[in-house]
Order: sequence, then structure tokens, then C-alpha cells
Amino acid sequence: MTHSAQIPQRKLNIIFLVFIGLTLLLLSRLLYLQIHLSETFYKKSRKNFLRIEKIAPTRGNILDAQGKLIATNRPIHDIFWQGTGNTRLSAEKLKTLKSLEKIIDKNITEDKTIIEKIKHAEKHNKKFLLASEITFEQLSKIEEKFSNQNTITISTSFKRFYPYQFCSSHILGYLGRIVSETQGKMGLEKMLEETLKGKSGSILTTINSLGKRLSEQTIESALPGKDIQITLHLELQKIVEKIFPQDATGTCILMDPSDGSILALVSRPNFDPNIFLSPISKKEWENLQENHPFLNRAFSACYPPGSIFKLVTISAALEKNIITPDTTCDCKGYIRFGRRKYLCHKHDGHGVLTVSQTLEQSCNILFYDIAQKIDIDTLADYAYRFGLGQKTNVIFPEKSGIIPSKKWKLEHKGERWWKGETLSASIGQSFLAVTPIQVASMISSIFTGYIVKPRVLTQEPIVKKDLEISSETLEFLKQSMQKVVTQGTGKNLSKIKDFEIYAKTSTAQTSALHKRKLGEIYREHRWFVAHLSYKNNKPLTFVILIEHAQNASSAKNAAKRFLITYKNFIDKKNSNVAS
Repeated sequence: MTHSAQIPQRKLNIIFLVFIGLTLLLLSRLLYLQIHLSETFYKKSRKNFLRIEKIAPTRGNILDAQGKLIATNRPIHDIFWQGTGNTRLSAEKLKTLKSLEKIIDKNITEDKTIIEKIKHAEKHNKKFLLASEITFEQLSKIEEKFSNQNTITISTSFKRFYPYQFCSSHILGYLGRIVSETQGKMGLEKMLEETLKGKSGSILTTINSLGKRLSEQTIESALPGKDIQITLHLELQKIVEKIFPQDATGTCILMDPSDGSILALVSRPNFDPNIFLSPISKKEWENLQENHPFLNRAFSACYPPGSIFKLVTISAALEKNIITPDTTCDCKGYIRFGRRKYLCHKHDGHGVLTVSQTLEQSCNILFYDIAQKIDIDTLADYAYRFGLGQKTNVIFPEKSGIIPSKKWKLEHKGERWWKGETLSASIGQSFLAVTPIQVASMISSIFTGYIVKPRVLTQEPIVKKDLEISSETLEFLKQSMQKVVTQGTGKNLSKIKDFEIYAKTSTAQTSALHKRKLGEIYREHRWFVAHLSYKNNKPLTFVILIEHAQNASSAKNAAKRFLITYKNFIDKKNSNVAS
């Protein structure tokens, strides 16, 4: 073969090899797509005609101690236009829309934007929302008039509902929306989210190329959330809500001293949890924040205890033999210590008083005398024994408060403790700060002999801790607290018949007395605490605190309203049982 003949043959060989190479490459690619990626493409193809939709579970209910619903769910009915795949809206369908808009009181056919969206839904076999949360009356009319219409569909879901609105809002909390789901943002709704929310289900829907639903299959059923029962009594809660001054800030607690059950709790200002179930504007949110309505003042706010702390000071003085029950003091309205006058609230003096009478009249002078003979660390020790300055371990977030001591002041203020500060601490001022729930536990312990953990859930265990105070001291405190009502600062309450009441009033300064007239924030807080029982009913611990009160009797007046309302409630209840 000549040289010129070999050249075409070489070209043919190269072309053949290239062809073989490309063929092998193509076969390799086909094998890769068919075998290695077959599962991926299968899943993608299924997505073209299969849709998995989530089924929202029904949230668990919250019930009071008597089984009454205080947080539940209500059905929500939405009306949709279901497209049928037609390219235009027929005259008959427009007539249907005309009839519907009269029922739902909404302009549909004259609104070009809505009509265009309906046309789009009609063409692509999709749903379009016509009206949400229609009334039961509207639902009944639609069911009656359009029962045979496949273009008008009703979707029913469930929405959280708080039937008593502001009532017990700080215990219940509220829900917030996270993307398309709701989630507890405060209170029991947040803390028991996992219990209440349930488990979502799913539905597999088959659609055609036009988007029309062909079939539905439940893959997993939704599991409803579990109900929870709490210790609150709805009727008692309503009473406490009613008696608390409407424009005041503060808190009120009603507790069973024997087992720590919180029977009623108010924190003001409060809020309606229902408002968060729909979107709210930024301005609405900012307006809500002004008065700090989401602060649970019973657990998460600290206040000077004022004269309530005198129960601690007396206990320490009696047990350390600084005084005896027979000790007397002569109140001239003030004493001098160092270069300063320490005043009694009665500036012209009470005269000679016994220890018990100093508690009855809330005289300061004896406590100033005790303070000069007692160490601040001893006072702190007895405060801790009563549960002050430490968390009660209630399930809600809470503050510890402050019980000052030499070590505390050195660590937090970088200074030594001065004896004059003990005089202020002995009457519940100085750096002292306690939570109202701590005070409720303290008052309960005087009558039970143990510190009990406050409970909100009925299934919570009853947790008790022995009170390290002698029975003789506790008996003296009881007698003195009873005399507060019969002949002391709470005397006006003794006129309400058939009650056995042991109480203590308190005024807690928030600033120097000469600033009182400068504005509301300089006014004193007013406390009223009591252990009370009506006829043969179970004893109750009652604590009320009113911040920056307008008058000295505001807390006592609220307590009086409670006693009267509670008495009427019990009498009516007993009357109904008898009949």
C-alpha cells in the first residue's frame, strides 16, 4: 500500500476510536443516570403529582381545679372558592358569588383584584380564601344554600380561645406565631408547650398536571395535646380580679396554706391573651409594653416588705432572748441613734407598749431597740428560715429577692455594714427586697409550722420543709396578728362577722419621706397579709400588694372587699347546696 493510501485509513481509525470513546462515555452517563440517580429522579417525579400536607393537632385544654375550661379551642370556619379547571368564570358562577357576598357581607364581584384571583384559582384548580372566621349564623346559611356547590368549600380548624379574657392571664400566658404554627410564649402555655401542643399528622394528596386534587390518604393521624388541670379556682379568681383596684398596679395571691395550692392570683396591669392570636401592629405592641403588663409581679418583682418583716425581727429577738413577751417600750415618736433621728409612723408617740402591742399598732421604736442589740447576720438567718430571700421553687420564673448581711454588702456594695442600717432593716426597709409569693409562704408557715412549696398544677407533689422556729414563738406571732384585727391597724375588718382573721399591715417606703409629694413613683407600697377562715371553711392565706398606693388604706380596703365578696360567695354556695 502506498503512503498516500495509508493517510485516509489512519483518519478512519481515529474517527472510529473517537466514536467508540463517545459511545462508551454516553453509555456510562446513561448507566449513572439509570442506576445511581434512579432513586433521586423517582422522588422528584413523585413530587410532580404528590403533595404531603401537615395536619395541625388540637392544643390541650387548661382546666381550673373544678374542671372548668379557662383555656380551650374554638372552631374556626373559613370559606374558599375551589377552582374547577375552567378558563373563565361562567355566568352561573358569578351568580353564586353574588349570592355569597350578601351572606358574608363582603364585596367580591365588584373588586377586580379579588375577581382576578378567583379566575386564577378557577383556571388552575386551586383554592382561594373568600372569608375567614365566619359566624355560626353565616355558616348555617352557606351550608343551607350551597350544599350542592362544589365551588364553595368550608374549611374548619381550631383556634386557641381564652373565654375569660384578662382573667388569670399571668398564669395562662399566651401564644405567639412561629411561621405557620403557634407556640407558647409565656406562662403555662410556654412552660408546658410539649404537653399541650400534641403531635402533627400528615396527608398525602395526589394531584394532576392541572393542580386538581385526585385523592387524599392519611399517612399519620394528628395526636391532640394533653389537657392540664391547675389549682386555680375560677370563682375565687373572679373575686380577686374584682376586688383589686382597677387602676392600681400590684398583685394579690390567695393560697391554701396547708398544701401550697395557689387558688387565685392577680398581677396588674394584665392583658387579654386572645389579642395575640391574630397579628398585632408594632404600635399596638409598643403600647402594651408601657406599663409592663407581662411582668408577673407575684413571682418576678421584688419589694421592700416594710412592717411584715417585723414578724421576723420579733421571732429572732424572742428566740435569742433579747426580749421576752412581757418586754415593754416607751414610744415617744422617735429615737436617736448616732446623729440621726429614727421615727415611728406616729410622730407624737404611742406611749408605753408591750411587744404584742407594737405589732398591733405597727410601732417602730421597739424594733430600733432590738436592732441595737442584734447582729444583721442573725436577722438574715431568721429571714431565711421563713423562706425570704430565696426562690420558692414554684414552676414559674421567679426572683430570689435580697436579704442583706455583712457579706452581701461587702460583695455587692464594697462597703462594711453599719449598725444604723440594722435599724432600718429591723422594720423591713434598708436593702431588703422580697417577692409576694415568698411573703405568702412565710405567712402560711406561721400557722402550719412548715414552709410549703407553692403549687400551680394539681399533679405537682406537695413539698414541705420544717420551719425552724419554736412553737412558743409561732403562738406569740399568731396572737399578735389576731390583735392587729381586733384592736390594731386592721381593726375595721373585725366588723365582718364569722371570720377568724390573723393579719399584718405594712407600709413600705420607696424613697425619702420628703419626696412623697413629687409624684406617684415616690409614694409608698401598701401591703396587707392575712391568714383567714370563714365559718368551717378551709383557711386561706391572703396577700395583697399595691404599688405606690394613693392612700394608706388602699390595701386594707381591698382586703375588706374580698372578705365581703368571699362571704357572700360561700353563703350563696351553701344555700344552693342546701336547696
